Amino acid sequence: MNNKNEMVVNTQSDLLININPKSIFSESIKNIRTNLQFSSVDKELKVILNTSPEPGDGKSFISANLAVAYGQEGKKVLIIDCDLRRGRQHEIFNVMNTTTEGYSNLILNYKEEVKLSRYIIKTEVKNVDLIPIGPTPPNPLELLSSKNNEELIAELRNFYDIIILDCPPVIGMSDTPVLTKFSDANMVVVSSGKTSMELLGKVKKTFENANSKISGVVINKAKVKGSSYQSYYTNDYYSTETE
Repeated sequence: MNNKNEMVVNTQSDLLININPKSIFSESIKNIRTNLQFSSVDKELKVILNTSPEPGDGKSFISANLAVAYGQEGKKVLIIDCDLRRGRQHEIFNVMNTTTEGYSNLILNYKEEVKLSRYIIKTEVKNVDLIPIGPTPPNPLELLSSKNNEELIAELRNFYDIIILDCPPVIGMSDTPVLTKFSDANMVVVSSGKTSMELLGKVKKTFENANSKISGVVINKAKVKGSSYQSYYTNDYYSTETE
């Protein structure tokens, strides 16, 4: 990461639900939002953890569009970039990722009297705020599993209707399992034609070892006959397809 404050310039082209809210893809994201709500009818659904087996499955893309979907519904939404090694939510929302603030610094400096507004960025998307990663720390796992982080997320629950944790991929890293103790639902984004059932089984086992479970699976990058996009919902599986 660059040592100085950095603004990534783009056109927020990843936010497809904002660009074309009536597209089939956008409806798929809204279906995920609806199915999450139905799956948690008897319990609080405020913190949604989103991850993937491997890099490149599209978990940050899905996290961002789901955040916008909740914002369009009138919910006050916070997306936290928990991928302290390779986070890209600041790129998706076209905001500054600073080396003096961000999620890593907020955890490190957190105490009850900390001014949260210093670290929370209001995006150009209505109702959606973001905490970008900040500087890449030498000890991501230690920060994410810390008491500071636990108390921080507990406090943030008081200010938002929905908090989305965009977490690192599961395979090969221990960062995401430690965050499951803060979440009310856990989604896994997989790639159609790429993610094997064996790999998904390893992800499931990782969640079980953390005394947690997968709430739903988003099937990403799938094509169906007669349409570029399609979505369906069955049991605990959510699905959306992107290019």
